[in-house]
Amino acid sequence: MKAVLDAGALVAIDKRDRLVGAMLALLQAQGVPLHTNVAAVAQVWRDGRKQALLARVLAGVKVVGLAPGDERSIGELLAKAGTSDVVDAHVALLVGHGDRLLTSDAKDLQRLLKAKRTTALIVAV
Repeated sequence: MKAVLDAGALVAIDKRDRLVGAMLALLQAQGVPLHTNVAAVAQVWRDGRKQALLARVLAGVKVVGLAPGDERSIGELLAKAGTSDVVDAHVALLVGHGDRLLTSDAKDLQRLLKAKRTTALIVAV
């Protein structure tokens, strides 16, 4: 099991959201690996000098890039779910059965996971 962070979760970290900080501390204590994707980081990253907390958290997060073939998988998933956000679809591809997903876009991510036929715990942040 792993926890996947979308851009909204990264924004919450950057804004020092206490609830998200507590969730991350609990996940870390449980030894749950954290994952996100490069596009989610790109959506949030602006100035490393001002984002020290986010930089520290990202040091312990596996940041996954697009792999060959992902472009087609993402497009097919978007068509099945009836959504259009490429970043959300790639985040959804990272989520496996039983994983946790920390997101500020629970409705769209739930649609993507349903289309993917993946059961995961969605945590709204």
